[in-house]
Amino acid sequence: MAVEPDGGDICVTVDGKTIELSREHAAELRDAVGDALTSREEFFRTAAEHREDGSYVVERRGAESTGNSAVFDSFAAVRRLFDRLPETFGAENLSAAGFTGSRRHMLVRHFAEHPAFPCTLASRNPLRGEKTETS
Repeated sequence: MAVEPDGGDICVTVDGKTIELSREHAAELRDAVGDALTSREEFFRTAAEHREDGSYVVERRGAESTGNSAVFDSFAAVRRLFDRLPETFGAENLSAAGFTGSRRHMLVRHFAEHPAFPCTLASRNPLRGEKTETS
């Protein structure tokens, strides 16, 4: 991808295709891309935020304190964590990955709630997730 100013316009080249945009349309595109990169999703018991710096935050829905959140460098880091978990997993498996307290249970629930993870809750007591297809 390349972006070059061309007089009053901006030329954006992606995969060999160049589009010329006015500065106004380029600003609209920048805002739209920024909005797409920074978003918040809410699920039944958890929520997630894609931050502008690329980090991904999982938190208990409606929680006010940072004690109810887990910050990852990226969504890909969360995906790698999920991929390393056994087919059926619980809070103890997340302890081995360095998570403590209620964050472990929150992550089990997040994996089951988020559509990007092929997972369901296998049991509620004890709380266990189960992968539903090969990931």
